[in-house]
Amino acid sequence: MVQQIFNEYLPNMIKAGLQYTIPIAVVSFILGLILALLVALARISQLGGAFKIVKGISSFYVWLFRSTPLLVQLFIVYFGLPYLKIAGIFPDGIKLDPVVAGIITFSLNTGAYCSETIRAAILSIPTGQWEAAFAIGMKRSLVLRRIILPQALRTAVPPLSNSFIGLVKDTSLAASITLVEMFQVSQQYAGENYQPLMMYSLVALLYAVICTILTWLQSYLEKVTSKHITAGEGGAN
Repeated sequence: MVQQIFNEYLPNMIKAGLQYTIPIAVVSFILGLILALLVALARISQLGGAFKIVKGISSFYVWLFRSTPLLVQLFIVYFGLPYLKIAGIFPDGIKLDPVVAGIITFSLNTGAYCSETIRAAILSIPTGQWEAAFAIGMKRSLVLRRIILPQALRTAVPPLSNSFIGLVKDTSLAASITLVEMFQVSQQYAGENYQPLMMYSLVALLYAVICTILTWLQSYLEKVTSKHITAGEGGAN
């Protein structure tokens, strides 16, 4: 059994991780971050008029995805949308490939949570920096891009990294929509060899290894983004 694990089960689980788990997590996180930034900027915007509708939609989106389970969201997108039939647009419903459905759901879910992280990071920057930049004639968009966002990024790195690590583990839920990632493969083998404890422990170990590597990368990224702060403190002393 041990030889079979290393010769057959383990390589196929690793293959599923490299083919589906990690790529889906990376793509979903990148798309989610883009969406999160847009939503965060919309929610902190001081624009009035019709833009208040955009702010309202952004707030509703964040509330919706933070208030419902990720598994339910996956089921709605993959199993529910095929029943959403709109004459002339989607007469047969919206049928998505499991990979596409997974990426869409994970991206939307990640965007909702990360938008709050980014919004809080931006709001943590002292208002005096905005005022000083406006005083020398800088436009709001330039202040945001050149002064505020770089500082907010350093604040947001730890929680955003944690969100990505959490997303990697959450991809296991995609097994429920027939996506053959690592956990789905372990389920298939457990059904074949009747060794659920061994198979699930093995896939848990693989997730632990991946998340440990990501934790090391997070620590390195935090050191890189905080270098100038350490250097600045040393110079001030």
